[in-house]
Order: sequence, then structure tokens, then C-alpha cells
Amino acid sequence: MYLEHFGIKELPFSLTPNTEFFLNMASYHKAYNMLMVSIANKEGFIKVVGEVGTGKTMLCRKVLNTLEESPDTYVTAYIANPVLSPKGLFLAFAEELGIAAETDVGHHSLLKRITNVLMEHAANGRQVVLFIDEAHAMPEKTLEALRLLTNLETETAKLFQVVLFAQPELDEMLTHKSLRQLLQRITFSYKLESLDRDGLERYVMHRMATAGYNGGTVFSAKALDELFRASKGVPRIVNIVCHKALMVAYGRGERSVERDHMIKAISDTEGVSLPTRGNFRPIAAAGAVMGLAGVALMVYLLAFYFR
Repeated sequence: MYLEHFGIKELPFSLTPNTEFFLNMASYHKAYNMLMVSIANKEGFIKVVGEVGTGKTMLCRKVLNTLEESPDTYVTAYIANPVLSPKGLFLAFAEELGIAAETDVGHHSLLKRITNVLMEHAANGRQVVLFIDEAHAMPEKTLEALRLLTNLETETAKLFQVVLFAQPELDEMLTHKSLRQLLQRITFSYKLESLDRDGLERYVMHRMATAGYNGGTVFSAKALDELFRASKGVPRIVNIVCHKALMVAYGRGERSVERDHMIKAISDTEGVSLPTRGNFRPIAAAGAVMGLAGVALMVYLLAFYFR
């Protein structure tokens, strides 16, 4: 691979959500702060929405890791695949809480075990937070069951909080009349945006540096321009294309990624392409302007001559 060639210790553009590569940029910084403040204030449902590949899972893992640094204060539960029936969701939550339950356990018995464990954590001053990734994939009945589950509470507070990470399809689902009560429970919401051109450059440089690179600029400005045009600032696409561009440069024995390397990487990536440029031709346009000026001059002279 190209690690030794570029003097780096690990792959800088892996798709694995490694929080060591988390870049605290504006959009992610605001989302992270919103999540931490909302969790600390024991708010109800919290929702983070973003398009495919915008870094929702990375942000989720970052918050999880932060909370897990305070085990006496927080107990976290994480469900990565919520395509579950209502009972399947309860079983998954129970497993995350360390509750051993058979799949044929009765609904009432399972709910009672979950309640007891939640009450125990609350009595010991520990706050339980349930993170659900890919929440847009949850069936409506399961979302409604989740809302009902959050009715578990003491006289002063809910027994656990829910943080939903999802694609925009979740917002569409929440407009359904059957989920209007869940929509009202969402106290804080945030939408993750793609990277702008400057943010993309910082992102690429940050990942290279985190991977151990400490030399000069690897990705040229023109290469990054093409990357931004093709990726539209979506981090997952940036990672895929940058990895391939480094491979192209390495294959040619070159130490920097130039525009042609990037274009080659883009053309080799399925579902990614450079937007077509307009057919505007400066030379032709200039000629047209000159032609119009000539016609205008001739009209003026003829008018002057025959007046």
C-alpha cells in the first residue's frame, strides 16, 4: 500500500468511524455541543439528521465515547440496526443494559426487568442514554413503541433519554399523523451539513496529519477543487476518492496528488462523477462580442452618412 511512500502510519481515509479522526468543525462542533448540553439537561428525545455519508455515525461514536468516560454518571446503550419489531427493540435495549432475556419472554416480564434496571441506575445517580443509529429504518410501530417505552419515569425525571441519528427520511416519517406524539417529544434537533470547499481542505489535511503525515502539501488545490465538485463535500465520498487518488499517485511513483490523479480516482468510483461544465467558450464569446460591436459601428456610420 502507499503508507510508507507517503510517510504515514495508518490509512487516513478509512470508512471505519474512528473517532481519532473526528474533526471539530463548525457543523459538527455545534451538533456535538447541542447533544452534550441536551443530555446533561436530561431532555427527552434528541434528533440528529444528515444525508448519507455526512458523518452521523462518527458523531454518534464521539458522543458515546465522551459519555463512557464518566461511567459513574452515564450508562449508554447503542442500537446500530433498528430494523426491529417492538419486542425486538425491547430485547435489544435489555441486552445493552446487561439484562439476560430469552426471545420468548413475555412482554410484561421483559418490561418489568427493564424498568427495575432503569430504576436502579436512577437510584444510584446514573443517567441512561439510548443511542439509535439509522433511526429512519425503524418501522412506525417500533417508533411508537419506543415513545411508549419512554413513559417510564420517576416523579421527577424520565428513566432514560433517546438520541436518534437518521437520514432525512425520518423527518418525512414524523409528519405522519400516527407519529405526531413522538414528534412532540423531540426537544432538540440538528441537521448535519456537508463540507464547504474550505472545510473539505481542512478535513483532508486533518486526516492526513492524524494518520501521521508531517510533510508538505500532498493534495494540490486543483485536485481538491475537482474533489469538491465531485463529492459535493460529503465526507464518505471524500474518503473513498482520496484513498483512490493516493493509490493512483503511488502507482505512478509521485509524492503529491494532482488534478489528473484525482480525476482518475473520481472516474473509478461508482456513483460519483464530475458535473459537466457549460459549453461557454471564452474565445468564441469574445468573437461574438467583437462581431456585434462591428455591426453596431457600421450601423452608426451608415446613419451618420445618410442623415
